[in-house]
Amino acid sequence: MPGEMTSDRRVIEVSGADALPFLQGLLSNDILPLGKGPGLIWAAFLSPQGKYLADFFVVNTGAALLLDMPDALADATLRRLSMYRLRANVQLTPSALRVTRGLGQAPAQAWPDPRHTALGWRAYGDAQGTAPLIDWDAIRVAHVIPESGIELIPDESYLLEMGFERLHGVDFRKGCYVGQEVTARMKHKTELRKGLARVGIAGTVLVGTEIMTDDGKPVGNLFTQSGGAALAYLRFDRAQGPMTAGGAAVTFEGQGAG
Repeated sequence: MPGEMTSDRRVIEVSGADALPFLQGLLSNDILPLGKGPGLIWAAFLSPQGKYLADFFVVNTGAALLLDMPDALADATLRRLSMYRLRANVQLTPSALRVTRGLGQAPAQAWPDPRHTALGWRAYGDAQGTAPLIDWDAIRVAHVIPESGIELIPDESYLLEMGFERLHGVDFRKGCYVGQEVTARMKHKTELRKGLARVGIAGTVLVGTEIMTDDGKPVGNLFTQSGGAALAYLRFDRAQGPMTAGGAAVTFEGQGAG
């Protein structure tokens, strides 16, 4: 299979008569369309307080319903999902399938990454990818796309501040899910004063380095860097003028476009 096999993802098969409604009641996105046929949807799992716990792809391959999740969060995520299972007819079992992703022409049994067209496609199978490595960080920085374990921080990040609406990871018409009330309130009753953005940076600093205004006020923190740009979590009211991070000059560039 052409493409790049990922080594930091875990695939879980979800089976049982209640699989789709079980996930529908927990996740930020509407996944019921997967009951109509193969496809791939990105969604988040939140705490009751509306804070990010994990994000993953829900995939209907035509043969199985899968969760494609970050390996680093998989154990904790599966424990939490199991707590909500109660008497639902749902089984969560490890799958031997591997995740492959790539750009350009997609192979059979691959689906577009729903977050952004620049992220190409994802496929699930037994074959190992053979394409040369792709600079995914450069793509994420260019299009302001957060990554679990870097910009997306469990028990801290909020979906709307991290761009989930722009990246098709949240649905405001689907009804209730865990954390839905807080997310809806942020959408309809408040103006976001903080969030993920792209900045220009002259120099290289450590992930998490604090960004400061010229007069010493904290603005936020710097995360993934690529070339002369980076992703940063910012207070927007303080991000319009000159800034520095670890001695490197920082300039606000934007919050990303669809």
